Amino acid sequence: MRIALSSALLLAGLAGAQADTGKDPSGTWLTEDGRAKIRLDRCGPGQAHVCGKVVWLKVPNTDAGAPRTDLKNPDPKKRSRPIIGLQLIDGLKPDDGKFSGDIYNADEGKTYQVSLERESGNELSVTGCLLKVLCGSQTWTKVPDVNQQAAVVSPEPAAKPAPKPAQPKPAAPAKAEKPAAE
Repeated sequence: MRIALSSALLLAGLAGAQADTGKDPSGTWLTEDGRAKIRLDRCGPGQAHVCGKVVWLKVPNTDAGAPRTDLKNPDPKKRSRPIIGLQLIDGLKPDDGKFSGDIYNADEGKTYQVSLERESGNELSVTGCLLKVLCGSQTWTKVPDVNQQAAVVSPEPAAKPAPKPAQPKPAAPAKAEKPAAE
């Protein structure tokens, strides 16, 4: 059960917050085990809800080199959806200083109840439950948005131009042949 909950929280990677601006969960969050980054944004009527999607995976590809997909989705038509970009949270609602609703766990193809509460500027408490009885919590860490990380990374040094191809050596002057003796 704990593994199932951890998996649900891993791919859900959600952030909790109160409705005020200081507790806004919007941003990118690294899951506790460091395997995924989830981007949370306000959505819905009046931007009062929270939606979230996977924006980064530590291991984005399968052993065969293909992007990871939603293989365990109960709907066969959705099993080819890439995990990166997959919306796991759609419309969590404000609930007594938290955001509550359901999250999708692509590791299992199941949906769980979740509540999110912002603990500090850089920490988020994510509590997932099965049947409102079996619950587990994790703390997520706020990280720079994936697009911001690309801007911060120092560029690679410019590549040196390829060396010029070797020029063929000039042919030696042809020797005059001696006339054959008759």
